[in-house]
Amino acid sequence: MKKQNLFIVPAMVFFLSLSGFSLKKDQPDPPSNTPVFLKATYTGNDAVYTNNPLASNEFYNPILQGCYPDPAITRKGEDYYLVASSFAMFPGVPIFHSKDLVNWKQIGHVLDRESQLDVHDTGISQGVYAPGITYNPNNDTFYMITTAFAGGLGNIVVKTKDPMQGWGEPIKLDFEGIDPSLFFDDDGKAYVVHNDAPDKGKELYQGHRVIKVWEYDVEHDQVIKGTDKIIVDGGVDITEKPIWIEAPHLYKKAGNYYLMCAEGGTGGWHSEVIFMGDSPKGPFKPAPSNPILTQRYFPSNRENMVDWAGHADLVEGPEGKYYGVFLGVRPNTENRVNTGRETFILPVDWSGTYPVFENGLVPMKPKLELPEGVTNKTSEKGYFPNGNFTFEEDFSNEQLDYRWIGLRGPREAFIKQSKKGLEIRPFDTEITELKPTSTLFHRQMHRTFTFSTDLTFKPKSENDFAGITCYQNERFNYAFGITKKDKAYYIVLQRTEKGNSEVLASKPISLSENISLKVEADNDVYTFSFSTEDTAFTKLGDSVSGDILSTNVAGGFTGAMIGFYATSANSIQP
Repeated sequence: MKKQNLFIVPAMVFFLSLSGFSLKKDQPDPPSNTPVFLKATYTGNDAVYTNNPLASNEFYNPILQGCYPDPAITRKGEDYYLVASSFAMFPGVPIFHSKDLVNWKQIGHVLDRESQLDVHDTGISQGVYAPGITYNPNNDTFYMITTAFAGGLGNIVVKTKDPMQGWGEPIKLDFEGIDPSLFFDDDGKAYVVHNDAPDKGKELYQGHRVIKVWEYDVEHDQVIKGTDKIIVDGGVDITEKPIWIEAPHLYKKAGNYYLMCAEGGTGGWHSEVIFMGDSPKGPFKPAPSNPILTQRYFPSNRENMVDWAGHADLVEGPEGKYYGVFLGVRPNTENRVNTGRETFILPVDWSGTYPVFENGLVPMKPKLELPEGVTNKTSEKGYFPNGNFTFEEDFSNEQLDYRWIGLRGPREAFIKQSKKGLEIRPFDTEITELKPTSTLFHRQMHRTFTFSTDLTFKPKSENDFAGITCYQNERFNYAFGITKKDKAYYIVLQRTEKGNSEVLASKPISLSENISLKVEADNDVYTFSFSTEDTAFTKLGDSVSGDILSTNVAGGFTGAMIGFYATSANSIQP
């Protein structure tokens, strides 16, 4: 996946008891000016799910709602593992496990410590891009390979014998380019394929890229110098000037080698294409019926629109049936993308020479039939949810749910559980800065949702602020919470667009008791309200547009997030 803004290039848990870290309990009460979040409730209520209830033999697509882009998948026996991009979120590279490709549990993050991931000074759309995950049966080892646009790492690989038990330290790989993927052949040999620029002086047009292959030394975990070769130049047909050939994966079936890539950029012209050859190093010939997956040909006013489909990976599922995971988006009523690029799945017909995504070349539907013998458990505790659902958190468990993520640094640096709830010790940084922030997020997973929290907080000065944020990136976000001016406490709402911040509304309030904060979104319309002393919620200011929380306006590669925010360097003034 490329670093360009999406619109420069025209095409750009459920609650688990498992956790990334333990929360310390029974600590002394925090100081009165340290914010303590007592609980949080997220409720999604999208019309697509209300209007399309599931039958007993169905499940919803996408399988991972919200910002889980660039999915990759692998299998060992009856166990399936899926990873997604995480950029500057921390921990990085969320990983999920399933036995049936329908019901998924998040088992952690691949890059869960600072020695593996250094994103402390990067924009949110930098960091970790397009991970690939592959199981090597020749040595019973799992590999996650990715490009890290931070910390001086570049292309890296990490390994484990058991994804349930964590991953090793990153090994820096000696090649340029992005979107690497590993392939392990039956004879024990290994290969890396990736996107790269054309040879120097041979770039023919904007977006001209190539796919390269290297032989890979499994014993020393490094590409073998001098073995690199360009196996795709430009795309399916270079005379048509295809753009951004990327995200390659190699497969072997019936003695033939297949190279599958994304083409067209990760936006509106996104697609998936397939090539075949008799060697991992080619030559590769494109299928006569490319693309094998795309949503680019259909009217923009189609019902329940899914768009930008591509960046796929294939896996052989139960009973020998193939499936493909890929990214797609679901724009809101203003045709803007706030939930980001999500993970979808479709069955794949590989009964002929080339694989084709079933119903991947017609407008996609919100529901799929369950595979034979599979029961839909996505509404049950422990499984990642989809559809409409409510997630409630009171921070009473020993472990924090994996959905809660930090930004540019570990959550442990600013979070502690007190007797009252979740304490956030504020950093002296604001969410507009390219530094670690004392923010705890989970992804926006619906176009229509409500997020609320109860907060105990008494700021000592105008430098103190705590509340909630709706956040697309450091230059586009809303902050809604409490600060102090002179001797009075204020509730304030700030909008930041293109890095310029403006207070939209403020109001003096009493803080004798806890305060409740709430944001409600109905597609593009976001409303912020508050309640003190168990009174009814009061709207602060007018409803606002969610435009700045969309990829269309803010650019980049992530989706909107909602969460807790505290700072001791506040510049928001009533």
